[in-house]
Amino acid sequence: MTKVRVGLLFGGCSGEHEVSINSARAIAKALQEGPNAEKYDILPMYIQKDGRWRSLDIAQKVLESGKPLPSLPEGEEKIESQTGSDLAMDTSSSLWQTPSQAGEIDVWFPVLHGPNGEDGTVQGLLQLMQVPFVGSGVLGSAMGMDKIAMKMAFASAGLPQVKYKTVTRSQVWSNPCVFPKLCDEIEEEIGYPCFIKPANLGSSVGISKARSRSELETALDSAASYDRRLIIEASVEARELECAVLGNDFPKASVVGEISFEGDFYDYEIKYTQGLADLFIPAPVSEAIASQIQDMAVKAFLAIDAAGLGRVDFFYVESTGEVLINEINTFPGFTATSMYPRLWAASGISFSELVANLIDLAMERHSQ
Repeated sequence: MTKVRVGLLFGGCSGEHEVSINSARAIAKALQEGPNAEKYDILPMYIQKDGRWRSLDIAQKVLESGKPLPSLPEGEEKIESQTGSDLAMDTSSSLWQTPSQAGEIDVWFPVLHGPNGEDGTVQGLLQLMQVPFVGSGVLGSAMGMDKIAMKMAFASAGLPQVKYKTVTRSQVWSNPCVFPKLCDEIEEEIGYPCFIKPANLGSSVGISKARSRSELETALDSAASYDRRLIIEASVEARELECAVLGNDFPKASVVGEISFEGDFYDYEIKYTQGLADLFIPAPVSEAIASQIQDMAVKAFLAIDAAGLGRVDFFYVESTGEVLINEINTFPGFTATSMYPRLWAASGISFSELVANLIDLAMERHSQ
């Protein structure tokens, strides 16, 4: 049987570069286990932090070490390859050039988190290559990354959400007369406490909680430094529940999980520091609430035209029984301890089976 050549694409230019490496390592391991070892060959492709694509030997070296390749100054550089020889590279042209082995790939597995990887940019490139790839296409990826577009899609689908307001960097970094009026509007429409977020960053980067006018002003300025579009959300006293989705046109939802942590919100440090958050799978909620969340997760997945995989996050206001949708992540963390694969493991699909299912779904969607 001819093996399927899987292009494992990882790294990227976002702040989640290291998370991407960890996810890729876990997926690579799963592709080499059990029945998968007979079905797939891995062709790793690594995108350095500065955007340069690296070929198989260097990508394999990063996979094995688990450590990112440092960005070097512009110009000619030399990096020792796996064979011990030096690889010279003209960095002036390498930003947009894929390695020659890219043409040998049957299906791409873009294990990229955050901007320039999960936002539709790489998906557009892969679509132009006319080859199958795992995950959402350009539209689903872009809407899944942009919190404002996402919320508009959720609203159109009739999914309940917290109160929110959108603003732009130009409003925040405006003249001294305009900015105070903007803060007045936020206080009147949203109130305190509230969360200020860049519209297009993952892993809670750039997010702040404001409880006063001074904190609001600081938070707006900070978020504007990350993105030109911002979103302000009302705070709610709620439990944080998550549901994984798998499929294309007829997706299925996993069991529901819960995240418990100490802190104002589920920030980058809590997400990726072992022991700072507790995961409960399945979540200790009633069958009715779990079923409602599963239905809403599938509805959200379809609302943004997602494909393959997605993790949908919710607020459960236990005092009122309300379930509010927070966001969808179109390529969540994918290590063996990440919530997405753990939710499916609790639903009866092992990590290695999950990876194979995603490749099958990519092939299916491409054939359509």
